[in-house]
Amino acid sequence: MAASLLSQAMRRCSAHTCTVAFRRSLSSAPSSVFNRFLLKLNHHFYDVKNIVGWSSWLRTRLVRRKNKLFSHTRQRFGDNIAAAYYILSVRGSFRFAGQSEWFRPDSRGRFSYEFLSTPDAHIEHMDLSGTLINHDGLDNLVRQNKLQTLSLRGCPEVDDWFIGRLHVFGESLVELDLSHCSCVTVGGLAALKNLRKLQLLDISGLPLLQSPGLVRILVEEMLPHCRVTGADYERGLTQTDSLEPPENHSETSSHTNTGLRPI
Repeated sequence: MAASLLSQAMRRCSAHTCTVAFRRSLSSAPSSVFNRFLLKLNHHFYDVKNIVGWSSWLRTRLVRRKNKLFSHTRQRFGDNIAAAYYILSVRGSFRFAGQSEWFRPDSRGRFSYEFLSTPDAHIEHMDLSGTLINHDGLDNLVRQNKLQTLSLRGCPEVDDWFIGRLHVFGESLVELDLSHCSCVTVGGLAALKNLRKLQLLDISGLPLLQSPGLVRILVEEMLPHCRVTGADYERGLTQTDSLEPPENHSETSSHTNTGLRPI
């Protein structure tokens, strides 16, 4: 960890040194419109690079903080309350088994703590659509062995490694929504073979699937009791007419013209 931080600091220092040297060379050069333009351009792109670097660092820190393990809450209130608190903290929603009420935060992320009154109730339905959950945050949910439906629609941090860990719900999960997860590939979908009770799977809008129709066939063969939606059979299986070689009309006409003339 210390070595990586040191290498990053050295790269930033070297880049800063090169930038300062470049600015000094422009400043010492004879003043012209072109030199002033280059100096302004250099200032602009250096600031943009710093902004992009800081925004990436802040996002990484936010994702890590959102997906921390709530071990203290688990020890004090139990697995079910810790899982419920994690879901609400990432702005997801859930429903306990045997209940019709959904627990969800408001537009500002605030939520009620009424779920603390049912520490023995297992979570049966989870909606984590659009949240920042990743494979680390999944540690807060792995003990929910009654989970039946899970929606991960549009989660930017859900990847193949995350899907590979869903085997812990293999004996309970019935419905799974992976639509619009930009980091999911065919390799991740292959790990769904451990979800033996899965009956409904949504794989629409996965940009890394080059042949969605073929992937759908493979998933249905792997999970024969599961209905796969979001991928048409025709996509990636049929060739368009534009790919067919065009007929050589000139050659055909030449053969026709070389035939015997009528008498």
